[in-house]
Amino acid sequence: MVNIGFIGAGNMGTAIMKGISTSSLGKDVKLSAFDPSTEKVKALEEYGVTPCSSEKEIMENSKYVFLAVKPQIIEGVLEAISAYTTKDTVIISIAAGIGDEFIAKKTIPDAKVILVMPNTPLLLGEGASALSRNDKVSDEEFDVVLNIFRICGKAAVIPKDKMKEIIAINGSSPAFIYLFAKGFIDYAASVGIDSKAAEELFTQSLIGSAKMITDSGNTIDDLIKMVSSPGGTTLAGLERLYEGNLTDVVKNCCESCTKRAYELSK
Repeated sequence: MVNIGFIGAGNMGTAIMKGISTSSLGKDVKLSAFDPSTEKVKALEEYGVTPCSSEKEIMENSKYVFLAVKPQIIEGVLEAISAYTTKDTVIISIAAGIGDEFIAKKTIPDAKVILVMPNTPLLLGEGASALSRNDKVSDEEFDVVLNIFRICGKAAVIPKDKMKEIIAINGSSPAFIYLFAKGFIDYAASVGIDSKAAEELFTQSLIGSAKMITDSGNTIDDLIKMVSSPGGTTLAGLERLYEGNLTDVVKNCCESCTKRAYELSK
């Protein structure tokens, strides 16, 4: 039986716990959680999660400890768990921008740390999570955590020095995609098309387009050409996106996201 504790039971922590409990891993895992909001933890009891009254209780009863908290409060959480962190504890942090060196500095020098950048589609089992680890974590320990995120969607292992840069790609990108979608759905409403019908058609276009990228065997440039008939409607729209330097706007967006991640890490 693997003992896994969560400090923080917000949307992301809840999504991960539900993913574990409803998967094939559930029967081999004992889950516990602490959150200042006792209602959040109590709501997870139906998924087999044991409520705990403090960070100390989580640390004393868990080998794997998820820090499912925001980066703005993680320092206080690390201070609260430092006295109970051992060389066997595996700390898994999903706090954006917070590196393993900072976690080790605030707990113990030999802390085992796994960094994860998940995203909110984990709530539907369709997450995209990036993971890295420091050299204190064994292959076996890392595989336990990697498998958790694979059952909640897709997971990729990246170098730990790219964990801040990856945030724009998968962690924050759902919000950017939602804003992009809003532009199309708002346009539909402005020309008298039912918003629900437009949302259904556009979201399916997103799903289908994503599958074309992953499954068609074509490059993204090839896929753009496939939709773009000479002198047609698609090219007319693409010309305006090129005029607006859409790819440069996206790059600037990603750079701002990464800059903020570095600011949070200080």
